[in-house]
Amino acid sequence: MLNSEKSQVSLRLPTSLVSEFDRIAAILERDRTWVMQKALSQYLATEGAEILADAQGLDELDRGDSVDLEDVLEKARAIVNAAEYRRRTRVG
Repeated sequence: MLNSEKSQVSLRLPTSLVSEFDRIAAILERDRTWVMQKALSQYLATEGAEILADAQGLDELDRGDSVDLEDVLEKARAIVNAAEYRRRTRVG
């Protein structure tokens, strides 16, 4: 871990889940805490990051920091039309 600060966390988990962590830890010759930290880090890098990004987007919308969909579609159509025109003039 990059951050040397630690916090004690206590949680209740199903016995079967703890057993899976223990099995993985034994295979890797690591302790359960290390395996759980890896699992939590992976979660934060994937699903957790997606949740945070969604929340940030919702915050931006709440503040009015958005772009009208019709403006975006108009720009996209202009880009596509220009690309099609360039393709036609090169081929023809």
